[in-house]
Amino acid sequence: MAATFVPTAPPPTLATDAGGLNFAPPQSIADTGLPASFIQDLALKIIYFAGEIQAHAVAEEMRLPHTNIVENALAFLVKEEFCQITGATGYSERAYRYVVTGKGSAKAQELLARSQYAGPAPIPLAVYNEVMRRQGIGTIAVAQNTIRNSFSDIVISDAMLRRVGPAVNSARSIFLYGPPGNGKTTIAERMARLLGGRVHLPHAVYADGQIIRVYDQLNHKALEDSQRGGVTGELARRDQRWVICQRPCIIVGGELTLETLDLIFDPVSKTYEAPFQMKANGGMFLIDDFGRQQMRPQELLNRWIVPLEKRYDFLTLQTGKKIEIPFDVLIVFSTNLEPRDLVDEAFLRRIRYKINIPNPSWDDFRAIFQLNCSQRRIVYDEEMFKYLVLEHYVKVKREPKSVHPRDLLDQMIDIARYLQKEPRLEKELIDAAVDAYFVKLY
Repeated sequence: MAATFVPTAPPPTLATDAGGLNFAPPQSIADTGLPASFIQDLALKIIYFAGEIQAHAVAEEMRLPHTNIVENALAFLVKEEFCQITGATGYSERAYRYVVTGKGSAKAQELLARSQYAGPAPIPLAVYNEVMRRQGIGTIAVAQNTIRNSFSDIVISDAMLRRVGPAVNSARSIFLYGPPGNGKTTIAERMARLLGGRVHLPHAVYADGQIIRVYDQLNHKALEDSQRGGVTGELARRDQRWVICQRPCIIVGGELTLETLDLIFDPVSKTYEAPFQMKANGGMFLIDDFGRQQMRPQELLNRWIVPLEKRYDFLTLQTGKKIEIPFDVLIVFSTNLEPRDLVDEAFLRRIRYKINIPNPSWDDFRAIFQLNCSQRRIVYDEEMFKYLVLEHYVKVKREPKSVHPRDLLDQMIDIARYLQKEPRLEKELIDAAVDAYFVKLY
């Protein structure tokens, strides 16, 4: 059954996706959910920036069909003498070439003073909210064998997997803690993979007359090339204002500030950049190195109380108006610090799962070492492994970390390359790697 997004702008009735969501291209300006004046202004700015451009290229830039939508906007611009047709390279109206007139140039500059956005047509906020709720992570169920397969190339205990599986299925919140170097970030990234599936993310959202950029090539992985022209087949039958992506996995660390958790206004373009949690909707938001941010942990945690409990968030426009968006995110806090030094019991109660990632046992340390040897094509030698453990761990009372085998073997490869010899497990290379890797305490 097709979803009803906006009462005043019913969605098209063709292509659907998971959950019965409707992603067919709009058949009219009313179907876009956008004011006709906005579409006309957007077309004018695109032509102004291009200098001269064909009608079909304007449609491709706007990610809207030419028929009944872009063609009507262009007809309006010509009628009002904002644009003129300079020729054509074919026989259809799609091949007409457009330039702005003097009157159109003045109008375009007026529009650009308010907003320089000249990209894909946005999705109305109400439509975005409905889509994100309908394609959320709450219905995802991950089975035991799927968990095991996802972690098959790393050493992790069955006991840990029994904690990870239910935490992912909760689709709510996780607190990963423990000493550094034991794979908290790696485990979190594998959790993101377990969410699986795909989501539709808009290039941009239209809210109260403002543009919020959502799709981000740095943080989102598109599964289909819906960027520019020549689109055929199934993709041509979809609303190209949406990008089909892997479920997001947004990772932030010490650079996170309270300001980046709200709409970020660009005073030059007069548009907004979506905050991290909005870009992560439908996926995972990992706050790595929690407690290392340039603010008190309590300030950051207070920011999440309402979203964690209510599953929605409020963002603020420059006008002071607040808009509501879904908070459909598996949020993961990862820290090397003692949890009791960061948060109080009241907040920890709001976190659904708390998972301690401890130092590996010696058996696990051996298994990790063997795995890393195999990955680097270094022959494993049990006697040399024992030498490493006894000489450089037991004698100096050094604790094993899951990351040590990888880093020490990489050091050995670097040193062997310098010495122009094959990397192998031998005392000389082991001692040199340890000396280069660990800081000596005097």
